[in-house]
Amino acid sequence: MALVGGCYCGAVRYEAAGAPILKAQCHCRACQHITGGAPNYFMLMPVAGFTWTKGEPKTYQKPDKENAVTRAFCATCGTHMTTQRPGLDAIILKVGTLDDPAQFGGPMIAIFTEEEQAFHLVAQGVPKFEKLPPAR
Repeated sequence: MALVGGCYCGAVRYEAAGAPILKAQCHCRACQHITGGAPNYFMLMPVAGFTWTKGEPKTYQKPDKENAVTRAFCATCGTHMTTQRPGLDAIILKVGTLDDPAQFGGPMIAIFTEEEQAFHLVAQGVPKFEKLPPAR
């Protein structure tokens, strides 16, 4: 699968090649901040297949958080495109930044539902986890 996308203004673009490792939605408070209140829809993509093709994103790590994730965003329009978590060999790619978001197809799981809001929706049949699912 080849995915292409970028930020809202077009200053930063990417390509992500390979099969998604996971398709999910996250309800944690950090994701709610970034999305404006909704759950965050994302795909875990192989690091080896990911490349920035235009521009360079700015990055942010919360300084007071142990093992903070690195968030990549456009310095011009502010669009959050990817996240990298320490110890996770994958790119967390934000579905809304895809040129064709329909390629997502829907989440396989919903995570951090202990923090979900009453107005958040999880599709029927999608397994819900209060935190992360157990390691396989």
